[in-house]
Amino acid sequence: MAAEVYYQAVGTLQSHSHLNNFNRHQKHQNNTVRLVARDFISGNGLSRRSTNRSGRRNCTVIRSLASQTSVVDPVLSPSRSNAGDSNKKSNEAALILIRHGESLWNEKNLFTGCVDVPLSKKGIDEAIEAGKRISSIPVDVIFTSALIRAQMTAMLAMTQHRRGKVPIVLHNESERARSWSQVFSEDTKKQSIPVIQAWQLNERMYGELQGLNKQETADRYGKEQVHEWRRSYDIPPPNGESLEMCAQRAVAYFRDQIEPQLLSGKNVMISAHGNSLRSIIMYLDKLTSQEVISLELSTGIPMLYIFKEGRFIRRGSPIGPSEAGVYAYTRRLALYKQKLDDMFQ
Repeated sequence: MAAEVYYQAVGTLQSHSHLNNFNRHQKHQNNTVRLVARDFISGNGLSRRSTNRSGRRNCTVIRSLASQTSVVDPVLSPSRSNAGDSNKKSNEAALILIRHGESLWNEKNLFTGCVDVPLSKKGIDEAIEAGKRISSIPVDVIFTSALIRAQMTAMLAMTQHRRGKVPIVLHNESERARSWSQVFSEDTKKQSIPVIQAWQLNERMYGELQGLNKQETADRYGKEQVHEWRRSYDIPPPNGESLEMCAQRAVAYFRDQIEPQLLSGKNVMISAHGNSLRSIIMYLDKLTSQEVISLELSTGIPMLYIFKEGRFIRRGSPIGPSEAGVYAYTRRLALYKQKLDDMFQ
């Protein structure tokens, strides 16, 4: 137990320092712009809920992170003539959630949990398609789980982004890791996106089910028992985590490490897993424990939220880069896409 508490404490401390190390060499960004009007496109069919029961959100700001912002991106920077207008919208940011593509164990119908299994060929294709869907949405910081399938999904998705920035995985395991991974070109830093890996975003640990065939497990224990392990909120599989237990670590990490980035105006992408993302969506949409167990997330389908004035607004899944209406989710995103169009004509 003591070892587990120590591991969690170290993981939290490392994730705090990851972004600070990357941003130490970077300047403050005013990343808001005067925006053009576009029509509104509805979300993905799931009901949009109020931010909380009282209609307000209390956000804990970790100042050591929120005060550090990335370098100025010419695509996002306002012109002199409209800078005053832009400052009024400085708290708007995009949040992209992506469940990893199909893994090799998904393909074999095995319980995976926290076993570190890579993507299948189909999963690779799904990750690339996800990247096309978000190719004109700004990304300043990427968070992934500590598992390779989520990391592969994020990296492959970013190969499709029109801005062309390079995701760089931050390593803070030791002084040598920090020293050996330094970037010494300021121009290169401006064209990079920090990638932070966090075990708190891992899939829930399936205990003694990990590596078992799902159908054979249902035949052995009964469909009802396996369904209870997989879909109940607070009943874990043998020696594993329940969704409730997964939510405790995932939501705590989101609030402490990711939400401050959004508060500072950064656009965030999270590449993670079905249960860790369901947990975060439960928090964002204020779902009950009964509502979240029926929430299904498709592999490789990004989901977009807009964070504005302390509220998370669900916008569903971007349809694709050729669909102009996708970027009418906000005026800011519409202008970002227009500037990309102008740059890469």
